[in-house]
Amino acid sequence: MQNETLDPSPTDVQVERYRTLAADHAVGVGVVCSRYRGKDHAITVTAFADVSYDPPTMLVCLYDMGRMCEAVEGAGSWALSLLNADQRSVANWLASPGNPVDGLLDTVPFHRTERTGTPVIDGCLSWFELDTVSTHTAATHLVVVGRVTAMGRGVDAGAADRPLIHFAREYKSIG
Repeated sequence: MQNETLDPSPTDVQVERYRTLAADHAVGVGVVCSRYRGKDHAITVTAFADVSYDPPTMLVCLYDMGRMCEAVEGAGSWALSLLNADQRSVANWLASPGNPVDGLLDTVPFHRTERTGTPVIDGCLSWFELDTVSTHTAATHLVVVGRVTAMGRGVDAGAADRPLIHFAREYKSIG
């Protein structure tokens, strides 16, 4: 077994080694959406978690320099759609850097939540609408903690046993 101690300011080689080792963990793929200043914002995420059942609380990690942080913080509410294995193209599109704000969701089927009008990706396994309760800066990311205010299955959702996952820096499916 090889051990490696990281420097307080890791080298590029150490950062790449960390990314490789961390990618050996399979995680679900979701989309965070927010409606801010009359525009829809969305981004693919793999860093999210269920935090508590009582009250229902989740968190998501967003790149701090991205416009999604401003949208989520500014709107105060957001939605997390958990993608199914057939939604790889949605994940790829919304993970692409430099996507336009105008027309971002023109090719992505979605519907809006009743309370805030936040987009929810159609066909997702499940979705959650959340109100932000706290944010925390962690290195290059913003950890956003939200209280679930609404939830459900995606419109036309397929089998809930076919999640889209991210493993070894690629999207994959189970089974």
